[in-house]
Amino acid sequence: MTAIAPRVLVLAGTASSVGKTTVTLGLIEALRRRGLVVQPFKVGPDFIDAGLHAIAAGRPSYSLDGWMCGRQHVIDTVASRGAGADLCVVEGVMGCFDGVDGVSEDGSTAQVAKWLGAPVILVVDARAQSRSAAATVLGFERFDPDLDVAGVIFNRVGGDLHAQWLTEAVARTCRARVLGALRGEDAIALPERHLGLVTGAEGVLTDERRGRLAEACARFVDLDALRALARPAAPAAAPRRPAPARPRARIAVARDAAFQFYYPENLDFLREAGAELVFWSPLDDPGPPDVDGLYLGGGYPELHGPRLAANRAGRDGVRKMAEAGRPIYAECGGLMYLADALEDLEGLRHEMVGLLPTTVRMRPRRLTLGYTEVRFAERSILGPAGTTVRGHEFHYSTSDPVPDSVDRTWRLQRPGGAVRAEGYRLGSVLATYVHLHWGSNPAPATGFVDACRSARG
Repeated sequence: MTAIAPRVLVLAGTASSVGKTTVTLGLIEALRRRGLVVQPFKVGPDFIDAGLHAIAAGRPSYSLDGWMCGRQHVIDTVASRGAGADLCVVEGVMGCFDGVDGVSEDGSTAQVAKWLGAPVILVVDARAQSRSAAATVLGFERFDPDLDVAGVIFNRVGGDLHAQWLTEAVARTCRARVLGALRGEDAIALPERHLGLVTGAEGVLTDERRGRLAEACARFVDLDALRALARPAAPAAAPRRPAPARPRARIAVARDAAFQFYYPENLDFLREAGAELVFWSPLDDPGPPDVDGLYLGGGYPELHGPRLAANRAGRDGVRKMAEAGRPIYAECGGLMYLADALEDLEGLRHEMVGLLPTTVRMRPRRLTLGYTEVRFAERSILGPAGTTVRGHEFHYSTSDPVPDSVDRTWRLQRPGGAVRAEGYRLGSVLATYVHLHWGSNPAPATGFVDACRSARG
């Protein structure tokens, strides 16, 4: 029997901070309360929005990134992860046409929507305009004729009369249909901090807030019309590889309030390569469990410096794994945890694991943000020299200079940028500021599992 293709639509913004995530979460909650299964996705490299989606939807949210992973991976991800769902909801990134540069659509929401053949629902912040909003919508309709801007949801609307003017202006001028006008209530807005929204692991999506989001969307958005606009997704090129019946290696994944930034697909790739994943907390647990390797992802260790430092047994356990030659792979927040010390936002110093001979500092704050291509110059625990994989950097911390005695196994290059050496290797430990997405190349997932299996002896 041929599987029924999931139906999909894309929520795009006119810019960042127009309320895309708030609208997306409200729609997911409202549709779930109607008994529907909603599969969320997030355009771009973001972890935080996807984590919030997962709480609202009750299932993981997967990243769709044109630059990091390419067209076929985007199509296959929606087809495979959306199978069995009543609706796939894709939240965009930044403004609809924003991507890796100012001249191409690479990495943009528009690119993903066109690859999927999906209609775009444009989220417009209307708090300081009325008829002018129609000019904004018309501009988005005409900017790329190949993009189907099918609907509009206004956010931060002042009241019924304001909503009426907005709807009338768009109806007279534009093709897109106004699907709703959400009122500007601070009670449903999501709090933010230096790297964006507060994360789902910190309890920001309380039952009360989720209820208010759902009620607002059920009241002010035409959910039936929204669903009617969705279109079937294209089929996957090939089925996903199943995980082997017997795991080849056991890998501990750090997961708690300090470490939570993982692409669900990266974890799936590890399982498909033969890993049994177990989760542990560097904040609370006395050390990693009995495993063959360790994966330390990103997060907000700078907010939990005192607790991480206080858990001496946990830090000692990580060092003992390294001394025993067990592979440890650390990204961004994981790199910070492996350093000698972490200086937090208040300038206080906290002792960390002490494997990477440097101090990581949050002061002065310097934002590093951008896509990065990684080429393995030497063999590492992720695979042989010559391997290429894509990812991104997103951090405010900086590390003191790492001694030249520490091997740099990778060469990094941003689009249009210079090549630089990174990927710090100390025995079986590999630390980087880059968040890799193995959808661009699954080989490092297999390489890591192979390294963990070999370390078992």
